[in-house]
Amino acid sequence: MNFIRLGTQCNSTLYNSCNSLKFVNIRVNKFSPLVIFLLLSQFLSAQDVSLIPYPQSYSKKEGVFHLSGNTIIGMNDNSLLPQANYLQTELQRSSGIAIAVDPNEANATIDFKIAKDNRPDGAYTLVIQPNRIVITAAANEGIFYGVVSLLQLIRSQPADLVNLNACEISDAPRYQWRGFMLDESRHFFGREKVKQLLNWMAFYKLNKFHWHLTDDDGWRIEIKKYPLLAAVGGVGNHTEPHALAKYYTQEDIKDIVAYAQDRFITIIPEVDMPGHATAATRAYPEFSGGSIPGYENYTFDPANEKTYQFLTDILKEVNGLFPAHMVHLGGDEVALGIQAWAGKPGISDIIAKNKFTQLTDVEHLFFNRMADSVNRLGDKVLCWDEAASTDLAPARTIVFWWRQNVPSQLELALQKRYHVVLCPRLPLYLDFVQDKSHVSGRRWNGQYFNSLDEIYNFPDKQLPQDQLQSDLVMGMQANLWTETVGSDKRLDFMTFPRMAALAESAWTSAALKNEDSFDQRLKADFTWYDRDGIYYFNPFDPSAHPEAIDFRPVVPKRSSRNKHHRKHEASEHHHRGSTKHKSEHQRSGKAKRPNG
Repeated sequence: MNFIRLGTQCNSTLYNSCNSLKFVNIRVNKFSPLVIFLLLSQFLSAQDVSLIPYPQSYSKKEGVFHLSGNTIIGMNDNSLLPQANYLQTELQRSSGIAIAVDPNEANATIDFKIAKDNRPDGAYTLVIQPNRIVITAAANEGIFYGVVSLLQLIRSQPADLVNLNACEISDAPRYQWRGFMLDESRHFFGREKVKQLLNWMAFYKLNKFHWHLTDDDGWRIEIKKYPLLAAVGGVGNHTEPHALAKYYTQEDIKDIVAYAQDRFITIIPEVDMPGHATAATRAYPEFSGGSIPGYENYTFDPANEKTYQFLTDILKEVNGLFPAHMVHLGGDEVALGIQAWAGKPGISDIIAKNKFTQLTDVEHLFFNRMADSVNRLGDKVLCWDEAASTDLAPARTIVFWWRQNVPSQLELALQKRYHVVLCPRLPLYLDFVQDKSHVSGRRWNGQYFNSLDEIYNFPDKQLPQDQLQSDLVMGMQANLWTETVGSDKRLDFMTFPRMAALAESAWTSAALKNEDSFDQRLKADFTWYDRDGIYYFNPFDPSAHPEAIDFRPVVPKRSSRNKHHRKHEASEHHHRGSTKHKSEHQRSGKAKRPNG
């Protein structure tokens, strides 16, 4: 006799009282393939519910709930009014159905209930009965995710006749960090596009928006104490160095942060240091750490005491704008410009005073000092995985592991008890092409790219079990660097539908993921992409939306120096953002062409 072993959450079609069991063991005769086929078919058929990400438990019941203008939202706690208003507004926007909100729970046909229990953050139950819908959670966040699931179920119905099958959904996220990063230093997209992205993040239950606001190509956030950061540092972008300054005012930031909070999305700003400082040092050159060929004014000056006050003043204003209690300090790729420090008297003094043996020690000293400034503001320090080599406080540090070819940095971060967010270039960098036919975007070693299925199967097929099961792994995040993304159309093309695969990988337990089921559910979302004006890649019909290309790929001159440079970039850089690469791109005439 053999056993079929099914995953961590079981479905009522297989076993109706399994909430306390980790696995369902079904005894079948090993000589009965038909029985095995029927049982597996039954299991897969249970995945026909139109939800992304797929819930931890779904049971279909008897009957249908008819949604109409007579439906009333009620609640057992008035703190849930914002979630009720969200459902009311989104329902009107997406389906044209107007329903009422009445805090009196006795009148509710859609009832929100806060139940004080030990559910994890974001967990909820959604019960649809013929005469009533009940969403229950321990806190507002869970109620919101129940609302999102309800909205997805409603969207799967005809707008003029919404009949919801009775069911029971019990759900909770696999990871508490489900992130998306947008780089707006290289190309700027603006408030309305960011809000649209936040809407889709909420639709897919993503909860962390990492906002890359400063880098070499542009400074995109107003700092009132240092107005030239935006007025001068905000000039230009990756492909047009003299473009008019573009940045977010502090009022813009407040508006977007509030918009995200309504959707239970935390916005984490990134202020890159000590490298990727060119835009800032263009505005305030007195804080530059110097230049080397190809990397002009690439770092801040660690030997200038005023540099630390300058950056601390900036971080104070950033702290006041973002209530996340987290700020990302970058800390990556400093080696690209660090040789500019060599031999400077102030740097030599630091090395002698601290008995340092290399310039990297000075880099770490700088980063530790700035981390102290962040901690004194009550914020945690977030950083790229290079900073795992520093001596930061584990309880106040989150490391972002991005170099999939340097697994030792992930191991080091876990050994030092840092919390970790998984965001390796393969498969979670969305500036990489997503299909072998695409020509604009990055590939690893000229071959590997980040397809929908590679993202969907992360991290379980890539990482060892001890790392996957570590309580220090907070979750995962996809990053969109924008060297080749200069328009909303291409931003959409590189983001969708990969955002959906990211969402299911970050939320749904590995045992419940099923690519065939996901593909079918994803196709249903394409209608909603169309309605929202999203220009997406269709992996099932690539010709439906031809590749959106903003800039023709540059073919570097064939020389031994360039060959080495390309190899270095492919293996080590976050993105092809070096000054050398940029100047080559500009000399080529930028070769901009219409999208698609």
